Amino acid sequence: MKDILNRLIAFETLSKEEAKQILIRISTEEFSEVQIASFLTVFMMRNITLEELEGFREALLEMCLSLDFSEYNAIDLCGTGGDSKNTFNISTLAAFVTSGAGVHVAKHGNYGVSSVSGSSNVLEFLGVKFKNDEEFHKRCLDQAGICILHAPLFHPAMKSVAPIRKSMGLKTFFNMLGPMVNPSRPKQQVVGVYNLQLLRLYSYLFQKTHESFAIVHALDGYDEISLTQKAKVVTHNAEYVLDAQSFGVNAHALEDIHGGETVNDAAEIFMNVLNDSCTDSQKNVVCANAALSISVAKGVDITTGFNQAKESLESKTALKNFKTLVELSSY
Repeated sequence: MKDILNRLIAFETLSKEEAKQILIRISTEEFSEVQIASFLTVFMMRNITLEELEGFREALLEMCLSLDFSEYNAIDLCGTGGDSKNTFNISTLAAFVTSGAGVHVAKHGNYGVSSVSGSSNVLEFLGVKFKNDEEFHKRCLDQAGICILHAPLFHPAMKSVAPIRKSMGLKTFFNMLGPMVNPSRPKQQVVGVYNLQLLRLYSYLFQKTHESFAIVHALDGYDEISLTQKAKVVTHNAEYVLDAQSFGVNAHALEDIHGGETVNDAAEIFMNVLNDSCTDSQKNVVCANAALSISVAKGVDITTGFNQAKESLESKTALKNFKTLVELSSY
């Protein structure tokens, strides 16, 4: 590790294969926590290259517990996190809304590192029990239209890194990697990223690995469609900008999509949205993000996707799917 760190400090970059091998070696607990933290810190101080990101991604996918959901053609909705905005769990809610619109969803997620409540935090609080059994997740897809893939159960090789990330409490390149290493390797995906440089890197990689996708970054820094400002979207066949008017609603204030100060706050907002007893701003931002995933999965325009997302919430189909998932996971 010393040689690698010296090279990186001297502004050298890693080849794809070097990046892959160093992450595999980290997983074997060959290095100390200080060395790993130093390695992570380098990539907070400079941009990661496409070759480095691709190498890290290949390492994690090679070491993960894989799942085969090819018969479902499921989509994943996942943000990188790390935008320091502390919104409520928009993409997780959008995943349930998307499932309620008839799209199978294989949602990859984890505990929050730089936010109050990550996807796994709020779902666990609300009674979802995480498992890594393939047949269980297929039952979830069959009966609830959605399954939750809790990252630590599928990437056990990275257990040595988890406490270091938690202790640092900062976004690292693992935030970048999270949406790229869904163990079911979905061919359809919607990803929110925290800057434009990462949006471009994702688009290069997804062109190689995905049949259809949308990568989004709100220009005021959110890793999702925020409706507070315009959002840049790159798909498998287009680039465009969305804003509140694209969905026929008014722009929102930053505080309208705040996530609260505790997991309990996040869970309360989560259930208010699913029960369609939330604010208009909360409903609109969830449906906007679900609309993007519905448009990717079904090939419909964004307005049709938004209307289907609203129907999923208002009919309580999204809520029904959530309750079914909780019940299935309790067995």
